[in-house]
Parts: sequence; C-alpha cells; structure tokens
Amino acid sequence: MNHRPGTILHGLFAPQVISNIVPRAALSTLEMLGTKVTHGGHGEVVIELKGYTEGFHDSRQALPIEEVSALRNFLGAASIDPARDLPTEATTA
Repeated sequence: MNHRPGTILHGLFAPQVISNIVPRAALSTLEMLGTKVTHGGHGEVVIELKGYTEGFHDSRQALPIEEVSALRNFLGAASIDPARDLPTEATTA
C-alpha cells in the first residue's frame, strides 16, 4: 500500500483548509477506513461511518472548502485520528 491515502486524510485534517482534494481520492481513502459510500439522488454522495451519516455533493472537481470542513467535522465526530488510522510514514520497529 502506498502512502497517498494517509496523505489525503492528513490533508483533510490540516490546520489550514486545503481546497485541492480530489473527491474520488477522498472517497477511496474513506472506504479504506471502513466507510460505506453510496450515491443518493440529485448528485449526492452519502457516507456512513461508525453510526454517523452525512451527505455531500458528488463533484468531479476539487472539493469545495465548505465540504472539506464538513468532512473534517464528520470524521472528527466518528473518532477518526489521521495519525492513528492512516499514518503517512511507516513506523520502524
């Protein structure tokens, strides 16, 4: 496995909101965390994780800043920690 999913997850939690996150890569990263991703009506993507459900616009371009913030809040409510769940660097023992 490469480090890209960890980088995307860390980008979602970056102190300054990043506006160039590709939606398909973000959804792929969320699926690696166990998120159920479904497509609802009217161009909506519905994500479910640990009992939390949220709907977002299905976009082919970069995620809008508002949706990055909403996604960050959703992941925080579901107790996702980037350092724990998808570290960017492999730890050596």
